[in-house]
Amino acid sequence: MFEKFKRSWALVKASASVLRSDKELMLFPLVSAAATLLVLATFAIPTFAFRIFENGVGAIGAVWAFVFYFCQYTVIIFFNCALVGAALIRLEGGDPTLSDGLHAAKSRLGAILGYAAIAATVGMLLNAMKGRDNNFIVRLIGSGLGMMWTLATFLVVPVLVSTDVGPVDALKSSVNLLKRTWGENAIGQIGIGTAFGLITVVVVLVGVGCAFVAAQASTGLAVAVGVLFVIGVLLLGIYQSALSGVYSAALYQYVTRGETPAGFEDVPLAQAFAAK
Repeated sequence: MFEKFKRSWALVKASASVLRSDKELMLFPLVSAAATLLVLATFAIPTFAFRIFENGVGAIGAVWAFVFYFCQYTVIIFFNCALVGAALIRLEGGDPTLSDGLHAAKSRLGAILGYAAIAATVGMLLNAMKGRDNNFIVRLIGSGLGMMWTLATFLVVPVLVSTDVGPVDALKSSVNLLKRTWGENAIGQIGIGTAFGLITVVVVLVGVGCAFVAAQASTGLAVAVGVLFVIGVLLLGIYQSALSGVYSAALYQYVTRGETPAGFEDVPLAQAFAAK
């Protein structure tokens, strides 16, 4: 496990180096965030206007919720595929553009829509299990299944964008690859999430402190400081998303092709994913 941790951390650092060398990759999560906010606004307005959930979920509410989940997942998965598609070009020594990534995603649109439907269904079921009205055991089981789903689907996007398979086969491939990469998969995801979570907490605390100090001079200044730190937190989220995409692309490329990606020459990958 210690070797897996070292290898995973080296992969994360190399992914960050690749991201620094090609900052254009950060455009994908940025556009994705804007698109998801647009979808949210599109659904929020009629939801409140027609009071869809006023009397509980109901049949209409359930359908409406599924459509919302489906649209959100479609946008997120589409731009994740665009990011990973561009990242794979970079890892092969190329110089991808925004249009290269978008083209890679568009060419797999059918599979993306299919997987979005699967992800939306699973997402609704897991959220229902983790609802506050359920007992502690059900919520705990829901959280555990959610973690398992996250790990099992981590490499779905690289599979979707790299191979001509449907969403079900892509999911099966991701699960099979998990058997060979479970340590790197879990450590990489948890490590990236924990690191950025701690950084975000620090930024928020510093922002609150700075806003409090600024408020002593002017309310307007305090608001301006608060806005700047909110933007900073959003940028951290965008960077985290891009870093996770590059990491998944690098992990997928090596485990499937046995080739060391460009920029990862110093990572101890040799025999790390030998067939078992």
